[in-house]
Order: sequence, then C-alpha cells, then structure tokens
Amino acid sequence: MPDLRGGRDGRYPGVKRALISDIHGNLEAFEAVLADIREQGISEVYCLGDIIGYGPNPRECIDLVIQCDVCLLGNHDQGALFDPEGFNTGAERAIFWTRQQLENPQGSPADNARRWEFLGELPRNHRENGLLFVHGSARNPLNEYVFPEDVYNERKMEKIFSLIEHVCFQGHTHVPGIFTESLNFYTPEELGLQYTLPAEKAMVNVGSVGQPRDGDPRACFVVLEDGVVKFRRVDYDFEKTIKKIYDTPDLDNFLGDRLRLGR
Repeated sequence: MPDLRGGRDGRYPGVKRALISDIHGNLEAFEAVLADIREQGISEVYCLGDIIGYGPNPRECIDLVIQCDVCLLGNHDQGALFDPEGFNTGAERAIFWTRQQLENPQGSPADNARRWEFLGELPRNHRENGLLFVHGSARNPLNEYVFPEDVYNERKMEKIFSLIEHVCFQGHTHVPGIFTESLNFYTPEELGLQYTLPAEKAMVNVGSVGQPRDGDPRACFVVLEDGVVKFRRVDYDFEKTIKKIYDTPDLDNFLGDRLRLGR
C-alpha cells in the first residue's frame, strides 16, 4: 500500500495537528487532553463538535474550545441552540440543563452572549487538501453514525465513501478507529496506535475526549502529522467529573457511571 506522507508528495502540510471531538462538558478530561497537546508541542487543534451535552461544565469547555483553530458543530451543540430532536430522555434532560447554564442569569451577560454567538456560528464541515472534517459523516455531517459494524453494510459505506475525496475525520460514535474503502475497520490497538494514511480512501474516527465508549475510560484524541495518524489516550480524574454529575439533579447518574467503564 503506497505511503502518502507529506514529505513525499506534499499532500499534507508538515504541521502537527491535534484532532479532538465529543468533549461533552467534561472539563477534567478536556484539560488533561489540552495539557498533553501542549507537552507535545502541537501547534494546531481542530475540534469536531459536541463540546457540550451530558457533562457538568458546558461554559468552561466552550471557553476553552474557542481557542481552537477550527471547531465544528455537533448534534448536542445544535440541540442546545434549538429544540433537541432524536435524543433519549437522559440526553434531552442534559441538553435542557446545559441550555440553562448557558443562559446563566448570575453570569456575565457579555460572556453568555459570546458563548451563544460562538455556537451559532459553528460550521458543519471543514475541507482542506483532500481532507474532510465532520462530526457525524460525510453524508450527514451532524447526525449520521458510522459504527464499526457498518463495514458489513456495503451500500451505506459505498455511499459515504463516494462523498470523500481522500480522508474523512469524524467523531460522534465515541469509538476510535480506521475505516478503509475496502470495508475494514481497525481499532487503534490493532494498528499499534498509529496509521499511515494510504492511497485508498479512509475514514478516521478520532474517539471522544469526554465520554469514550470503546471500553477504555481514558480520554481519546488523534494527532495528525505528515499523513500519519496517532491515537492518544490520556488519564484524567473521572471520579471528580462523576461527583459533579451526581451533584446535579438534572444530569442522570448513569452519565457519570459510564465514565468509569468507558461505555
């Protein structure tokens, strides 16, 4: 399989870039990931959406993500802006609670307005040099899930891949890994946590910062440099986040419990 790293064909800039997604109001996880990003000397950060929803610190997470070079709209972000649709009861309650926090009457009106304005201006996708960045999928950037088992749904995958020029980076499922156009899915562990982007098309799920669902409770994100994808896992104090959720009546305890399990 040909190696298309930037140093060979110039397709990819030599910029070390962090790709994060699905923070979901988890400040402890987000701060730990940002510290890891700084330690690696990474110069650019792209966020693929779902800054808020589920977690207990929506305001603080928005204030941090504003500093990202690119930030996209996620379905939970949209749910806070408009009436949530298609969410389960726990997720819907969390979105209404999140909206209340963003309308915080005790807070600064200017800060409240700044956060709402930021969310309202988030794009649904970003393209550059054959790379597509979305929250959900190339076909439905906001809401479509692409799960590992979808490699057996040939029709779905062919339609999505037809919309991708070379590589699509996405989140939404909270399950990190690589989908190839030959209809294979590889977990980060199967790849040794590193993957050189091939000539064939690929989809890269960058995992979740604030609510991993692949059985590993550590925060997950991706580093992209010279056409090489590296998966990073970062420990954080999830018990602190869980306590905040338990102490918030409008957030279901389950949203905290699952952080221990990475599910």
